[in-house]
Amino acid sequence: MRLVTFAVRGQSRLGAISHDAVVDLNAAYTALLRSRGTTRPEARAAAAVPADMVGLLDGEAPAMAAAAEALRFAEAEAKRDGAGTRRAGLLHDLGEVALRAPVPNPRKIICLGLNYRDHAEETGMAIPAVPILFSKFSNALIGPGEPIRIPRATSQVDYEAELAVVIGRRGKEVPEDRAYDHVAGYTCFNDVSGRDYQMRTSQWLAGKAFDTFAPTGPWLVTRDEIPDPHALDIHCRVAGETLQSSNTRHLIFTIPYTIHFLSQIMTLEPGDIIATGTPGGVGFARKPPRFLRPGETVEIVIQDVGTLANPVVADEG
Repeated sequence: MRLVTFAVRGQSRLGAISHDAVVDLNAAYTALLRSRGTTRPEARAAAAVPADMVGLLDGEAPAMAAAAEALRFAEAEAKRDGAGTRRAGLLHDLGEVALRAPVPNPRKIICLGLNYRDHAEETGMAIPAVPILFSKFSNALIGPGEPIRIPRATSQVDYEAELAVVIGRRGKEVPEDRAYDHVAGYTCFNDVSGRDYQMRTSQWLAGKAFDTFAPTGPWLVTRDEIPDPHALDIHCRVAGETLQSSNTRHLIFTIPYTIHFLSQIMTLEPGDIIATGTPGGVGFARKPPRFLRPGETVEIVIQDVGTLANPVVADEG
């Protein structure tokens, strides 16, 4: 499934992509239960398929199975009566909704630095012996189509294409060979960075935590759709020009090792986002440096995951 958070008529809802439309999973599961004559279908659907992403992920495998059942039901109903399915609010055309960050309220956003050899080399920094970690916060999250705002405080706003892992099962001290059991799926992530602020101290947080500096999306692709997350082409385009081009097989620390390592430190929880690092080609390492400018569009393109596109604007606030 390609799971989304979307806004329609002022409400935030949980959905799944179906061709050129979005299925409202909670509404579809309610309709499914009603078709079976289940009592209190709204309440039962709210418990089985919550209308928000973290609520769904908290339900782990049973909730994901119910979501898949809701998707199949809505698709069957759409074939039988497409107009009626839309009138009932089970299905919305993509053009009439706004996609948001797939996980709009993650408990944690954990990022890895220097996790591709060519990126470490272009920065002049040593290849790390253990994962380098930093955080972003919910103020930085935006979804597809939402603008990256260049703050007046920084003149060196840079792009970083990354594959992000979304945790789907609580875990502590997770063995590497069980790590994928804790993965809900994958999404595109742009680790936008204010390089002048980042480089002021040995701690990178200041350059990473600006508002709008964590675009994610356009959807969460469930784990079953990606047989090998270490075999995905990954690119970044700015104003139509490809500036990063690599493959996730070049990750220094694999996804299973990263989950194992992190879970030695902290309990991983459903909805946590782990950004796995960026390959070479970032703007500040170019000669001359290439930073983002208002009016451009940044696209993060990951094979079998999708394309995340965000315009760049000056922050007038």
